[in-house]
Formats: sequence, C-alpha cells, structure tokens
Amino acid sequence: MATAADVSLRAEAIKPKIGTRVLNSKEELLTGKISAEIRDLLEQRGVLVFPQINFTDEEQIAFTKTLGKFAPERAGGDEVISKITLDPEEAGESAEYLKGSLYWHIDGTRNDVPILASLLSCKQPSPKGTGNTGFANCYAAYEGLSDEDKAAYDDLKVLHAPWATVFYHEPEPSLEKLKGYMRIGENELPLVWKHQSGRKSLVLGNTAQSVVGKSPSESALILHGLRDWATSEAFTYSHEWTAGDMVIWDNTGTVHRAEWYDPDCGRMMHRTKLEGEEPWQS
Repeated sequence: MATAADVSLRAEAIKPKIGTRVLNSKEELLTGKISAEIRDLLEQRGVLVFPQINFTDEEQIAFTKTLGKFAPERAGGDEVISKITLDPEEAGESAEYLKGSLYWHIDGTRNDVPILASLLSCKQPSPKGTGNTGFANCYAAYEGLSDEDKAAYDDLKVLHAPWATVFYHEPEPSLEKLKGYMRIGENELPLVWKHQSGRKSLVLGNTAQSVVGKSPSESALILHGLRDWATSEAFTYSHEWTAGDMVIWDNTGTVHRAEWYDPDCGRMMHRTKLEGEEPWQS
C-alpha cells in the first residue's frame, strides 16, 4: 500500500476545455492522500477518467468516501453500488426511466441540492462504436459566451420537470405514464448557476421544460440554442468504455448522456454518488 510520502497526483489533459486522465494506481487512490487534489481537478475539468483502474464494488465505495459523503440511492438507504443498464431484467422498473439518460441531462434537478458527482465503473462495455458516455463542460460553455449573451441569460429561471424527458424517447406517451412522471415533481432553477466558488455554469438538459416568463417558442430557442452551444465539440468529451475504466463527472458543472446501445448487449455499469454540498443559486 502506498504511503503518504510517496503519493502525488499524476494526470494528463484529454481536451483543452474538458477531461483529464488520472494515472495513479488503485493503491494510491485508496489512501485518500490526493483526494483534495482530485476534488479540485474535477471542478476545473468537469470529467476525470481512471483508465482500467478495475475497482471492486467495495473499493469503489471506499474511494467514493475519500472524496466526500457517500450518497445512497434512497434516503436512509445502504452504502451500496447501483447497477446501471437498460436491460429490464437487470434494471427492473428503472430501465424505463433510464431511457431518458440517452439525452443530455443533469441529475437531480428536482432536488434543492443536487448530487455533487457520480462515479461510474465499466463492468461490461457494449460493442465498440456504441454505448459511449458523453459529457459537456457547462462552466466552460458559460465562460465562452459573449458578454451580451451572459447579461441576457444571467437572471433567467427555468422550470425543470422530469415529465418533460418522456417526450425525448416517447413522443406520444399514455396519460397514465405522463401522470406517473409528473408525480416526481418539478423545480424552478436558475439558467445560470452562480456557484459559491464565484464561477458560473449553465443549467441545461432534457428536464428543462420552459424559461419562466418566455413564450414556448422563445423558451425553445433559448434552451435548445444553449444546449447546442454547450454540447459543441470544444466543450464535449465522449468516453469509449473499456472494462475496468472508471469515470467521475462533476454533476454541478456538466451535462452528460449515455450514447445509444442495444439494451440486450449486456452493457453494465456500477455507480456510486457523492452527496450534494451546494444548493442551486441564482
């Protein structure tokens, strides 16, 4: 096991505005000695990739807890991993809800304090060319806007509703399904999140239903226009999975999506999460 004296962060940038590979060994990561540096790097870069780190579930849980407070899937739930797959035999009822994960989103927009980050480990990748996970840096996207656009967007509010995600993958849902999604709730959030650090990021994704005080057409132009901007080449990274990889993304400053794959291909990810530390602020 590595000791405090010989552990230092080793990393390399993937793209100028998003993504860094962390090259430390499993043993070094589990010491927790570079966890503060990893946290800082995550906020700066949006996405951290740990190539073929091959964490067991127990090691992933332990590593997660070196970075902050472990967030169980349900309030009062156990500290366990979650299986992420579209296979209904593995995912059960959540497989239907996870169809929305194929479109750009932030997790937890209906919560007052969204999760800080997710850690996703690949146990079984899909066939090459499918099943990547895409990320977009919404800090960098905001910072890249013109001063005129920043002034126009800074004080806008957006209604976020999980029911809005249904129409991305099922244009004509049944009334029963729509009512079920509506029971999850809604939340009015800032379009521009003014973080405690002083930085700002765009709050976008498929839960964004409408801009408060704007007509439907104005809302669509703002929300889809900013999504196109934030998910353009300069601000995005698409991770092609190899078994054993782990990726962490900053849920407060990025959007993400699973890229299409065959639900029957066996793709399996194991996820842990870090509890949120900062409420939405405008």
